Amino acid sequence: MLGSRILGKGALKGGMPMYKYIANRFLTLVQNLLINYKLSEYHTGYRSFNKEVLEKINFNTNDDDFIFDNEMLSQIIYAGFDIGEITCPTKYFKEASSINFKRSMKYGLGVLRVSLVHFLSKKGLAKSKLY
Repeated sequence: MLGSRILGKGALKGGMPMYKYIANRFLTLVQNLLINYKLSEYHTGYRSFNKEVLEKINFNTNDDDFIFDNEMLSQIIYAGFDIGEITCPTKYFKEASSINFKRSMKYGLGVLRVSLVHFLSKKGLAKSKLY
């Protein structure tokens, strides 16, 4: 289950910086196309998993940084699980967001990599330890 800041249309009202909003929308569009799944956003920190999901996917192979969450979603979708979304509030303030612009860029490139590997793996053109 994901808590989406986008579904409630409150991301910008809640103080999300415009560059983060635009990046979120762009990355989500690319991911929806490459992963062939429809989510309002992949980049929320609000998430919960059930026991079956955690027993099935190999999350121990995932990165130790922000991209971990994106790898989890890719693995969950790849394994055929459904993901639900509910709206959640957005509140940005200095202490709330720990990712700076440089790390945001690293994260964005990682998201594109995960999405491309997912796509290629589904097509049988690549193998990844994630799946």
